[in-house]
Amino acid sequence: MTTTNNALNPSFTLERHASGRLLLTDANGRQHLGVVPVRAFPIAAPDEGVSLIGSEGHELAWLDHLNTLPPAMRGLIDEELSLRDFVPEIKRLKSVSSFGTPSTWTVETDRGDTTFVLKGEEDIRRLSRESLLIAAGHGVHFSVKDMNALDRASRRLLERFL
Repeated sequence: MTTTNNALNPSFTLERHASGRLLLTDANGRQHLGVVPVRAFPIAAPDEGVSLIGSEGHELAWLDHLNTLPPAMRGLIDEELSLRDFVPEIKRLKSVSSFGTPSTWTVETDRGDTTFVLKGEEDIRRLSRESLLIAAGHGVHFSVKDMNALDRASRRLLERFL
């Protein structure tokens, strides 16, 4: 396993292979095709603790923090993670069908507008004082990173369920 703590000189290189998969070349010159980045804490700390896993399931490198990587390498990892992790961030609550559950929510997210069913109040989980994770009826999780950043009407709707 390779560990990188020094941003400017990681002990490996990473590039996109002609097949479209990631190719990691370690400090010994060994190439590993089909590398997959996996977040340790995808919701609570998405830019911290990322493991690069080889095609055989073994960790090839550990990244303490994505912000310390060279921009090209960071871009490759971000592209792969965006395909793997799908947690839209709620920017605004447009409407809620009722203040009891189940209820249908219409929201604006960073990925576009959508509607989902909130089965129960227990499907809203506080991650911190300002952030929430909401489990929708169809298995997708939505995040609210900062409740204070929501408009007043959205906060009032959301507070009815907290």
